[in-house]
Amino acid sequence: MHKILQKREMAENTVCQLRVEAPRIARKAKPGQFVVLRVNETGEKIPLTMAGTNSSAGTIDLIFQVVGKSTALLRTLNVGDSITDIIGPLGRPTHIENLGTVICVGGGTGVAVMYPITKAYKEAGNHVIAIIGSRTKDLLILEDEMRAASHDLRVTTDDGSYGHHGFVTDVLRQILDGQKDVKLIVGIGPVPMMKFLCKLTKEYGVKTMVSLNPIMVDATGMCGACRVTVGGRTRFCCVDGPEFDGHEVDYDELVKRQRAYLTEEKASMDRFMAIVK
Repeated sequence: MHKILQKREMAENTVCQLRVEAPRIARKAKPGQFVVLRVNETGEKIPLTMAGTNSSAGTIDLIFQVVGKSTALLRTLNVGDSITDIIGPLGRPTHIENLGTVICVGGGTGVAVMYPITKAYKEAGNHVIAIIGSRTKDLLILEDEMRAASHDLRVTTDDGSYGHHGFVTDVLRQILDGQKDVKLIVGIGPVPMMKFLCKLTKEYGVKTMVSLNPIMVDATGMCGACRVTVGGRTRFCCVDGPEFDGHEVDYDELVKRQRAYLTEEKASMDRFMAIVK
């Protein structure tokens, strides 16, 4: 059992942050890794990337958007309640080294995944430019944290309610047009965002890494549910990723796989909402 120590509602109450007791995970976790949790004994297992860890306090931070029954159930927990199971850290950590100029791009709740990675690149001595975006100002998360974790933060909103009016790729193109020494770009967010980000960076010949979050079941490489095609080869996101060369990912296949159980997911959410109401 893992006790919830803090709870914070974010982004129009559609995104929630929990600080949870998990001392063994906190001691081992590195940026880019994730956990799999089960809210209660009958709950499904869902993967969530850690938005932060504190090894001395023995805590991990989880930020998630309510998109289905399991995340809706997780959000009903409050300070003092416990999550039944959390396993991790899982996946390969981000490879952090001093490269020079690194651009970290986060969209939506992908900013939560990007935050510890951005912080790690800065601490390694890189000059870090961060770009974060959301549909509206009210959906933007971790702006202050990302500003502290980078040397230069750019903010975008699709509707122009805050920061640059447009997409993260618009700002990225402006930077790449004026700065020729970018060594690495890391992009994390919705699949369409990562697809078009990588299409852009390929024009400029800049190495780009993305973090994928496909459907996942056992997170040990046995079930194959999280398979993705990268460079023409089948890879398992849980053990081979979650980070891959963004220029080699088959995004169209990934989108289809993410939508495979939409009907069942909606039915499950409808049943849950009927109960809680």
